[in-house]
Amino acid sequence: MSSPTELRAYALHCLLESDPGAKVAAVAAMAAASQAGQCGLDPAAALQAHGAIPGRPDKPELVPPLSVGRRSMATVEGRAMLIHALAHIEFNAVNLALDALWRFPDLPMEYYIDWLRVSAEEATHFAMLAAHLQTLGYSYGDFPAHDSLWEMVGKTTEDVLARMALVPRTLEARGLDAIPPLRAKLAQAGDREAAAILDIILRDEVGHVEIGNRWYNYLCQQRGLEPRATYAELAVRYKAPTPRGPFNVEARLKAGFSEAEVRALHGETS
Repeated sequence: MSSPTELRAYALHCLLESDPGAKVAAVAAMAAASQAGQCGLDPAAALQAHGAIPGRPDKPELVPPLSVGRRSMATVEGRAMLIHALAHIEFNAVNLALDALWRFPDLPMEYYIDWLRVSAEEATHFAMLAAHLQTLGYSYGDFPAHDSLWEMVGKTTEDVLARMALVPRTLEARGLDAIPPLRAKLAQAGDREAAAILDIILRDEVGHVEIGNRWYNYLCQQRGLEPRATYAELAVRYKAPTPRGPFNVEARLKAGFSEAEVRALHGETS
């Protein structure tokens, strides 16, 4: 297994890559190299690399969320727009996992192994969605997209506690609630392949949110902080969006949220 420094260096190398296909391949190579204990990069040089973070292609055009457009499941284009939006979320998720891996030093080795796993699984999700989009006659970049997920990543570059609180266990956790109804819409429209991909994504996202929850609670313990009060303070400070239901309670409990936290989502205080 590679060292934390080697993994961080390789993650930055992947993060700077702008071509989606090359990024997916680089993440797979990183996972394989880590497993083999052979980084293949000069860690000192790689950690000094420069470029836009995250590396991303010229398209899709990034627009405000309300300008992305409505998606009707009655047409192939409408389904393609939804698949494209999901692919963009997964592409951003690859980048946020890579950023969590490289940006924060001096954490336990298990932290880096966890985020290596997340980056590899998110890259697989993106590749599946991008390939399915091709079967509908479209490519990633053909429709505009929004960047709200990465905006919170940018806000939390200085504090790993804020990152764990507000990206995996807030923004990514919304996917646990959103995926089942989207899957149902795609299945009802006859797109069984897309529905099957969402089954895989939901399964994996439970694990990704659990990783965020686990490291958030670890960091709170290390700093002598009460998790729920700290989360409330961070959510206000960083202007995090308020989760809105309906909530996938079963998935959230599997992902490491406490029953008290789930009750609080429903406005219950006890």
